[in-house]
Amino acid sequence: MTTELLTPLTQVHEEAGARMVDFAGWKMPIQYTGVREEHEACRSHAGLFDLSHMAEIIVTGPQREEFVQRMVTNDLSKLAFGGAMYSCLCNNEARIIDDLLAYRFESEIWIVANAGNRAAVWAWLTEHGKSFDVQLEDKTEAITLIAIQGPNAEPILQKLTSEDLSSLDFYTARRGKVLDHEMLISRTGYTGEDGFELYLDNEHAESIWKGLMKTDEKLVPVGLAARDTLRLESGFALYGNELSLERSPYDVSLAWVTKPTKEPAPLVAAALEKAKGNATTCLVGLSMEGRNVPRAGYEVHQNGTKVGEVTSGTFSPTLKKGVALAIVERSVRAEGTELEVLVRGKPQAATVTKLPFVRGSVKRHS
Repeated sequence: MTTELLTPLTQVHEEAGARMVDFAGWKMPIQYTGVREEHEACRSHAGLFDLSHMAEIIVTGPQREEFVQRMVTNDLSKLAFGGAMYSCLCNNEARIIDDLLAYRFESEIWIVANAGNRAAVWAWLTEHGKSFDVQLEDKTEAITLIAIQGPNAEPILQKLTSEDLSSLDFYTARRGKVLDHEMLISRTGYTGEDGFELYLDNEHAESIWKGLMKTDEKLVPVGLAARDTLRLESGFALYGNELSLERSPYDVSLAWVTKPTKEPAPLVAAALEKAKGNATTCLVGLSMEGRNVPRAGYEVHQNGTKVGEVTSGTFSPTLKKGVALAIVERSVRAEGTELEVLVRGKPQAATVTKLPFVRGSVKRHS
């Protein structure tokens, strides 16, 4: 029997009354006071997240940049030191092993992957790493990842650090101290709001979490359930829903992070080019009317003919209506196209909607 992994903040969550669940082998908080309250707090003020289940793999060695450039679909060479990029890791059939973040630093590259794909990502990288002069280290269980997200994330965190957070651009990171503890401070997130992700040693996890909570009485802890509704409103894909080993980046509207002709080219460049030519679907947003809530697996129809399937759906706490992400035939992708979602077998009106459904406070440029 596999032992459930605990984050350094497990006891803190339990003391706060969190409902804990197994998530990708980790004991994680799914919610505290309630999904809607946590969601709205993050949209209107700020929320605090324990994301320590995310996998961190550190790549070092003389060929680290060439190696990562060959592994991922996006173009690492475009990143300055301290920059981060979103990318996919694909197999020999151009199917998505995982979507991930890559951080480029002067002496190392960080790969931050999904918890559920940690083993698959590690296996792929270590197998292909044998052909390069690189060293790989899985630091997942040595690093705590705390995110503070929301329109007031910057002023709250700024109280605890001498770093000038206003000078930290979106999708960049740098080393700094928070409450006198050294860590990596990254202006990234998965909510659509402005915010920061803090990568720190486990021994400092509790003091940083409690220090942030004490700094602002309106800051609330947020569980994985509200994280999911926040990312859905923001139109962000989730592995296991929108992304999978059954799909290429081109099937799910991720051509913008897929550069098969970059130099050096991805290891699977030929497969990516083939997948690009064969792709017939895309990812769209759907808005529902009334109280109808679309759910993953529901069929999407146009005039009685199936044209796709819902991959994620919820009742939007912000918009007060059902919203969904769906993979559909490209012929119906135009904004405003009227479709139907089969809700419990009955067709309900849905409209193709430009993503994101909700535009948050995220700062895309300095």
